[in-house]
Amino acid sequence: MSSNPTYPTNSITSISGKHVLVLTTNYGTEQDELKKPVAALREAGAQVTVAAREDAPVVTLVSDRRPGDTVRPDTTYGEVSADAYDAVVVPGGTVNADRLRTDQAAQRLLMAFATRGKIVAAICHGPWLLIESGLVAGKELTSYPSISTDLVNAGGTWRDREVVVDTSGGFTLITSRRPADVRPFSAAIIEALARTGHPAPA
Repeated sequence: MSSNPTYPTNSITSISGKHVLVLTTNYGTEQDELKKPVAALREAGAQVTVAAREDAPVVTLVSDRRPGDTVRPDTTYGEVSADAYDAVVVPGGTVNADRLRTDQAAQRLLMAFATRGKIVAAICHGPWLLIESGLVAGKELTSYPSISTDLVNAGGTWRDREVVVDTSGGFTLITSRRPADVRPFSAAIIEALARTGHPAPA
């Protein structure tokens, strides 16, 4: 079941007490798809943890071409558990997403969020990790257009919309296409978190 969420126009929607994990490799993540959702979620009251593959700075890119900001991760994703979080966010960036989708630790972590009925969100090329984690079949979703065939071949229904929310299959999946969609993407995550029950244990 998919839906078109309504987007908060500001940060009045509070998700205080919610815990969100962001997964990234250490190079090639699209700058705005990492920094802007983190900022929006924190502004709305969530506690956000950025987990990278290694305990080293995350070097971002802008449009896969020029260097972006460097982000210091809070931990590595090999050291965290889905039990401690209410949602997981997977940013894009072609290089980042291509490396992330082959990482078995990232795959296991994403599957754990889904099997526990938690929110899974991915943007741009980030849905590549959804394919490798077996989370696409039967889902309606979107992505950067160039990987739409990959998602359809994995059993998903691809839509050309700025954000798609699918609540079927036991977990909520939120996807968006590109950096220009970061605002509605972030708003959809905030709305989904606001509708959940008690926060995950710390």
